[in-house]
Amino acid sequence: MTGGHVAVIDIGKTNAKLALVDPADLAEVAVITRPNTVRPGPPWPHFDTEGHWQFLLDGLRDFHSAHGISAISVTTHGACAALLDEKGGLAAPILDYEHDGPDDLSADYDALRPGFSETGSPRLGMGLNLGAQLHWMLQSDPGLRAHTARIVTYPQYWGFRLTGVAATDVTSLGCHTDLWLPAEGRFSPLVDTLGLGGIMAPPRRPDEVLGPITAEVAKATGLPRETQVRCGIHDSNASLLPHLRSQQAPFSVVSTGTWVIAMSIGGTVVDLDPGKDTLINVSALGAPVPSARFMGGREHDIASGGAYPDPDESELAAILRDGIMLLPAVEPGSGPFRGRQARWVGAEPAPGTGRRGAALAFYLALMTAHCLRIIGHAGQIVVEGPFARNRAYARMLAAATGDRVIPSGAATGTSQGAALLVDGTRPAMPAPIAPADGADPLTAQMRAYADLWQDRSGA
Repeated sequence: MTGGHVAVIDIGKTNAKLALVDPADLAEVAVITRPNTVRPGPPWPHFDTEGHWQFLLDGLRDFHSAHGISAISVTTHGACAALLDEKGGLAAPILDYEHDGPDDLSADYDALRPGFSETGSPRLGMGLNLGAQLHWMLQSDPGLRAHTARIVTYPQYWGFRLTGVAATDVTSLGCHTDLWLPAEGRFSPLVDTLGLGGIMAPPRRPDEVLGPITAEVAKATGLPRETQVRCGIHDSNASLLPHLRSQQAPFSVVSTGTWVIAMSIGGTVVDLDPGKDTLINVSALGAPVPSARFMGGREHDIASGGAYPDPDESELAAILRDGIMLLPAVEPGSGPFRGRQARWVGAEPAPGTGRRGAALAFYLALMTAHCLRIIGHAGQIVVEGPFARNRAYARMLAAATGDRVIPSGAATGTSQGAALLVDGTRPAMPAPIAPADGADPLTAQMRAYADLWQDRSGA
């Protein structure tokens, strides 16, 4: 591709976004967002796909009119798929993975799923294992299987609506679905066990061209009929891709948002513990990636009380001096401390204060450091997404790991990675927003605090 801009559809768990990326330097020219509100049903809690679709068509039209679009790429959250009927419509609404319905059949599903050693997928609650979602939906609606002609993973649902071509992609299949064998690069036996052989759309690499847009999309947006759409990618793997193309191993990338996902490239080989929410992701290049995660963005929103002022130096020092700390887990349904209940050590800082912000930043950094530790991290750490703007978080993460932390200056690493699917020859990365080097006057106190936090949390 030469010239023009890449429109990136980015459907996160919290917000739906459309970003316009300049492929020359991966700068974001424009970004619009829409809340990803979950509708209550029937038949189950589901995503507002029609609302998103109109938002995307309007945004594509406006972006093309103002700037020009030469290609489209897609990235979305994982643990999600669309069941399509013979006419290409939804055979059923797209299930919200936080619905607890699949837990009702957990014993039946556990008897069917392959082991962690084969799939790299930990057993997760609710619908976080896509295989569990599919099993529960098919059992809950006995007529659904007969009405399902194709199943596509979530990035490819939007690609299908743009092009009419059905596919899955290796990164979405490799996202704790139980449906993929990362070491072999093929579907797991669970696909046939669920009776979905021949129904799951064929797996493709994220950078493959899915097809040109349909005539209907061209008419609605004003885009040329020949505008190409890439297959699409799971969002944390989109954040990882620019670094795979620009850095030498070993290093780690921390993708932040609703989920904080730590991914180790070329680190120490360790035995992953699925009970601690570790997993094997699959990169855009098809390679296994040891990973660990927790709902850091959700925890931030819960623990901040809706206000999160930046702490000053005196407030950071006070939290360290007084040993005030938050222990895991604020969101106990996932992460390496799953099932634990959060508690404060020392006097809990009032919501809306800088001290609260400091203690919370330290907690999130130490949770991240623990995730990195249990996946064999080595080398420098790049932080993508909203936590990259949290200076206290970056300082504690550097102190706790002893490694260089580079906060990315991009508004979202996912849009850059998805744009690289269109033009993979440009690995340029934005400059960090904070100095990566230099002595931190609080490092010694932060390291002592980190050691105490690990001891008290049983890390």
